[in-house]
Amino acid sequence: MKNSILKSAAIAFMMVVAMPAMAQFNIGKAIGGGAKAVKAATLSDEQMRQYVKESIDWMDKHNKVCGPNDPYTKRLNKLVAGLDEVEGIPLNFKVYDVIDVNAFACADGSVRVFSSLMDIMTDDELIGVIGHELGHVALKHSKKAFRTALLTSALKDGVASTNGVAAALTDSQLGDLGEALLNSTYSQKQESESDAYGYEFLKKKGRNPWSMALAFKKMKELEEKEGVKKDSKLNRMLSTHPDLDKRIQKMTERAEKEGIAKPANK
Repeated sequence: MKNSILKSAAIAFMMVVAMPAMAQFNIGKAIGGGAKAVKAATLSDEQMRQYVKESIDWMDKHNKVCGPNDPYTKRLNKLVAGLDEVEGIPLNFKVYDVIDVNAFACADGSVRVFSSLMDIMTDDELIGVIGHELGHVALKHSKKAFRTALLTSALKDGVASTNGVAAALTDSQLGDLGEALLNSTYSQKQESESDAYGYEFLKKKGRNPWSMALAFKKMKELEEKEGVKKDSKLNRMLSTHPDLDKRIQKMTERAEKEGIAKPANK
């Protein structure tokens, strides 16, 4: 049985759908009172990387990671073969065996794809999603978003640095930091830029860029199936993301303008 998120919906690509009666992806528990603001403004890039890596390590430890011989891992490794870095940032890929439909990439090059997303996406669509997430890394969105998340989140003892070394965090703080990382939000402009990056990424990989629009269409259908309405709480959480209809239209028009044939039966 797949696990899922214990505390809150993690929104990286577009949305997360969590099914009841099944455990969810674990990003830790809330920190209690007495919290003080994170002092991230003075952190260096290297210290930021340390915190991102610690957060990812924590999430890898507290969630089911598919092993090297798992079909999900084999499929992902095949799709990203030869993709070792983006803008000089080394990449590493893993699959979380969870029921949430999601994928995310962090400023340190860590890319995590959820098995339930892989279940509903074709190879081309999945590459488009990964390309979108890598766009956030390549365009420095992830770095900016994580720093903002640190500045606006609250950790029990705060995040500080000593002599250029990131302060050690407790297990609970790492869980809270993991939540800040996953709940980092992007502007509509940044999301649109990453959509465009994913589109071009598909072309560079020799894949059909129509898959961006088709991936969005599947997410829209999933929204409707799960009852995500325009005035719902979940939809408000997605307010920084461009409307799915507009994203579908934009990617469709781009593919049509370039004379790219739409995949059969789509």
